Amino acid sequence: MKKKPATTATHELAPLITELRGLIHSARHAAATTVNTLQVLTNFEIGRRIVEHEQKGAERAEYGKELLKILSAKLSEEFGNGFSERNLEYMRKFFFLWRERLPKISQTVSAELSQPAKTSQTPSAQLSIPQMASGKSGNSPFTLSWSHYVLLLTIKNPEERNFYEIEAFQSAWSFRELKRQVASGLYERLALSRDKQGIRKLASEGQVIVKPEDMLKEPYVLEFLGLNEKAGYSESDLEAAIIDQLEHFLLELGKGFLFEARQKRFTFDEDHFFVDLVFYNRLLRCYVIIDLKLDKLSHQDLGQMQMYVNYFDRYVKTAEENPTIGILLCKRKKDAIVELTLPADANIHAREYQLYLPSKELLQQKLLDWGLEQEAGKNP
Repeated sequence: MKKKPATTATHELAPLITELRGLIHSARHAAATTVNTLQVLTNFEIGRRIVEHEQKGAERAEYGKELLKILSAKLSEEFGNGFSERNLEYMRKFFFLWRERLPKISQTVSAELSQPAKTSQTPSAQLSIPQMASGKSGNSPFTLSWSHYVLLLTIKNPEERNFYEIEAFQSAWSFRELKRQVASGLYERLALSRDKQGIRKLASEGQVIVKPEDMLKEPYVLEFLGLNEKAGYSESDLEAAIIDQLEHFLLELGKGFLFEARQKRFTFDEDHFFVDLVFYNRLLRCYVIIDLKLDKLSHQDLGQMQMYVNYFDRYVKTAEENPTIGILLCKRKKDAIVELTLPADANIHAREYQLYLPSKELLQQKLLDWGLEQEAGKNP
């Protein structure tokens, strides 16, 4: 029988190869996820046992440092890296901070990890730990890697810490992206655009986008563009830098954004107009158009944006889509100009941007001042 040419055989096997490739990638991802989660579960349990040994559950440690020093030497000698005094202290703190929110996890993890290896006659017992780590049993409450949790341990405010844990999981942030979002003060920047109930929701639900105001933050931080704050740059330079770093810019904009166009042209009465950046938000189901301004905002800029929004609403969006949102991204805005120029229900927002990471202390102070102003408004 005549053999099929290799190229023909490969072509016929293409669907099977694709299927097997996907299976292997899926298995490797599941294995990595299981290993990461099991590490977190184990570290939680190590922290619990250290705490119970040194304190009998009370929050005082008379000889904690000496204990950690001895444990670090013994564990490192037998198991290698990962058991430094600092890391053991992280495990201890991890247990303290998560035990109140996860009252059942301690007993569950302890029982699972304490089981001795079983023979093949009891495969279910052998599978219990991987199942727990992969989330199949529903017992594992930890969704991030140990590196993520070590970073979360540095956040003192429990509401802020909860917010970043939720967002890191929902948005699949890498450790590097989580570090950048914490450094840029995302929690404070979102909180400044919300009332107290909205801030509480940030801590319990993360950033939920149901109305235009939910996606806004103040300021927008664009340090990743690499533009020198002191050097002269034009609006075209700013726009080009955003396009070059579009992936980072989309992350800074927030959830649900899709890029459509730059310098989008439309024409009427023989005049040409150009919108700097056009996006679509699939969560809000609407267009979001952005104009870039280097200097302080003027009423002419607001009027021009109103025209852009009107054009998109009348000639671009469909009947099923929601009204267009306009954002003026500027170096300096004047709230009084915005309030006097735009009607109260205008779907246009002015927001400042900066080319360097903000001071978290300054953002926290702004948030505190904002809270005091809200209280003063309720109790004149």
